Amino acid sequence: MPRFYCPADLTPGALLDLPAGAARHVQVLRLQPGDAITLFNGQDEDGVTGEFAATVTQMGRSAVQVRVGEFVNTQREPARRVHLAVGMPANERMDWLVEKAAELGVASIQPLVTERSVLRLGGERADKKQAHWQSVAVAACEQCGGNRVPVIHPVLTLAAWLARADALPALRLLLSLRDEALALRTAAHGLHAVTFLSGPEGGLSPAEEDAAVLAGFAPVSLGARTLRAETAAMAALAALLL
Repeated sequence: MPRFYCPADLTPGALLDLPAGAARHVQVLRLQPGDAITLFNGQDEDGVTGEFAATVTQMGRSAVQVRVGEFVNTQREPARRVHLAVGMPANERMDWLVEKAAELGVASIQPLVTERSVLRLGGERADKKQAHWQSVAVAACEQCGGNRVPVIHPVLTLAAWLARADALPALRLLLSLRDEALALRTAAHGLHAVTFLSGPEGGLSPAEEDAAVLAGFAPVSLGARTLRAETAAMAALAALLL
């Protein structure tokens, strides 16, 4: 059954107009009044997430009206909340990373500009990319069954982000090739919330790693192989979430 993200208060029995993106998707699928769909709003109350049955009631040229049905308590979210901070990979790889991270169940993504970043964004261009990546995350959750949409934060430099490190979860891990790096599974004990920092192509510079360590990040390793930036981030998320 088609699933659509509807960031609104969903009340059984209520009639509502779908947001523009979801309405366009309904029209592309050529759904008709009486067809059943599923809605989710990403809200998490007292640890409970879920979705709502709904029925298309009216199709307009641009608007789609639905009637909200019963709430279904459907738990598909990981037990551990993982926040990914990543030096943005170039080209379309960031789109791929956001999509796959959302499918795995990441809680949030912080795009970073680092010394070795190929992709450098700022101003209006950064704002547009953030909005685009948020829509990629929404579409991934619609497809995979996730009911909690990860937040895509505004682009920051690594230095600016590390200056706010005190607000991050206490368990902070840094992907590193340093000799003293622990195996990821050893460092990520229990189900505590985690902030995982991963670099761009070429990794973080030694000075950036030093700054991260001073901010409370523990170096961790995924093994002997050197992975691409986006592959490393996905391998770490899989290990932490699944």
